[in-house]
Amino acid sequence: ITVITWNVGTAMPPNDVTSLLHLNTGETNDVDMIAIGLQEVNSKINKRLKDALFTDQWSELFMDVLSPFHFILVSTVRMQGVILLVFAKYYHLPFLQDIQTDCTRTGLGGYWGNKGGVSVRLSIFGHMVCFLNCHLPAHLEKAEQRKEDFATILHMQQFEGPVANGILDHDLVFWFGDLNFRIESLDICFVKYAIDSNVLSQLWEKDQLNIAKSTWPVLRGFQEGPLNFPPTFKFDVGTNKYDSSAKKRKPAWTDRILWKIKPPSKGWGTGGQRPSQGVLSVSQLCYCSHMEYTVSDHKPVAAIFAVQFASKVDKPQVEIYVADEWSRPEQAVVRYKMAVGFHRSSWDWIGLYRVGFRHPKDYVSYVWARSDDGERCLEKQLCAQVMFSEEALPKGNGEYILGYYSNTSSSIAGVTEPFQISLPRSEEGSSSTDSSGSSSEEDDSTLVLLAPKSRSPSPGKMKRHRSRSPSLAKFQGLILRPSSRDRGTSRSPSPQSRRSLPRNIPTIHLPQEELGHRGVKGKELGQAAESPEGSSFYQTAQEQGGLRCVPADSPLGRADPRSLGLLPALRLEMIDQALGRRRESAEQGHRPCRKTSPTSPPGCGTSPKEGRGP
Repeated sequence: ITVITWNVGTAMPPNDVTSLLHLNTGETNDVDMIAIGLQEVNSKINKRLKDALFTDQWSELFMDVLSPFHFILVSTVRMQGVILLVFAKYYHLPFLQDIQTDCTRTGLGGYWGNKGGVSVRLSIFGHMVCFLNCHLPAHLEKAEQRKEDFATILHMQQFEGPVANGILDHDLVFWFGDLNFRIESLDICFVKYAIDSNVLSQLWEKDQLNIAKSTWPVLRGFQEGPLNFPPTFKFDVGTNKYDSSAKKRKPAWTDRILWKIKPPSKGWGTGGQRPSQGVLSVSQLCYCSHMEYTVSDHKPVAAIFAVQFASKVDKPQVEIYVADEWSRPEQAVVRYKMAVGFHRSSWDWIGLYRVGFRHPKDYVSYVWARSDDGERCLEKQLCAQVMFSEEALPKGNGEYILGYYSNTSSSIAGVTEPFQISLPRSEEGSSSTDSSGSSSEEDDSTLVLLAPKSRSPSPGKMKRHRSRSPSLAKFQGLILRPSSRDRGTSRSPSPQSRRSLPRNIPTIHLPQEELGHRGVKGKELGQAAESPEGSSFYQTAQEQGGLRCVPADSPLGRADPRSLGLLPALRLEMIDQALGRRRESAEQGHRPCRKTSPTSPPGCGTSPKEGRGP
């Protein structure tokens, strides 16, 4: 596992990050997972508003660089300028389950997310692992505040499930980020002398974090490798020269990577040994800074760990069987077998991915993983079968992978080895279905709104859950009234979450005549609904408590936040109100609706196989 932390100081990404990711060495072949923690990403107000709607450039960069090495974005979470990205080799995806994210604001007493922590937790081959990226308060005299903020983050971040509800309940925790600990007592002249003379050990005993590890109970059990690299803060941007401004800030190891193994459970097992002893061990193979990057006043820090454990999971939850090559459309048959206890959903789907895909929703095409005998296959451990249509298949030659996407766990539950597709090109079809570029560009381009186009054929779940989307996590800088399915994913020590916004959100009323004359045909609506792109929620309006479709050629239908400059808060509140009224209507005895997100394929009150309405 490679862990990287970097305070990028609102800078634009560099052109090359291969050395930071250790991609130019033989270590890449052995690395199974990469966790990247960034701080101060586009933290200026105008850039934050833009990134609320579009994928940020740093996430795009790392996905582009890592995908050719078969790394897939497993999960990401963002809180203003603090971002955490977790990647894994594609063949490990079926063994990464129970993926959840959380974030805690500690800036301005818990009201602001410029400081705080974001986390991704997941089960890796049955072992619970948590990655925690923090940005703690700055300045030498704020050591006690840093301690209190870290304790607040540990206390407030809670996950769902029967095991590992708190961060320290996990079998293994990686804690990293701009922790902002400084060097005490020593003056700047001596610190620079020790750095120039390469006698860094004389600075270690005055490092605030080293002191705190022996005095703060909250840090008990956290380990860190030796600081054999120069302090990573503060540099003049564009150079390797320490701060030469009038402030003359003292160099310090602000950017750190620590880990903690869960202590053995109390009580003795058979044979006189503790039950969990020897199950999991961690060795740090590398701990270094990268002086070659000068876009920020911080230097990035990387660490490589060898984590050894006994696997608790031997087989994926879904096994997929496919031919070695598809040379004719009728060969595009997929057979799959689900494990006992697998929570199958009627919204599960099988995606066709080009080798080198970036995240689970970066598919070329998909087919619903449902069949008439699906439940019987699950009960009797038989193989179910689905088939891709000829129109959904890419033309030309290429290597592809099939993945079973579980809507219940929001993750890939089974993948195949790469196989070949070699279908003849046609002049008509080659331009539109030739490559995955059309789907991946549409999904990942910074020119496409992420909210209405999540590219997932699965519906959103109305129950409380945490962000697992490969797209950007919800923008934490705007104060929004969370919906029922999102409430609780972001916690801060402030009472903000207990307040509600004014309910006088404007309602858009459309003349009945305009709706009648410019209505969209039902067939076209059905096609739009079945598409994973779906119909955008920017083309809906409220009128008298119900939802009405706005024609695409109407002035409102043509309205685009990219040209209007509208904040997403207004739009989100409108949809939240609409869904709330639907739920109230259902509670009063109306026929219940299937709860879906704006990107859901079929419409209200239908099964995936039935209604085709928007």
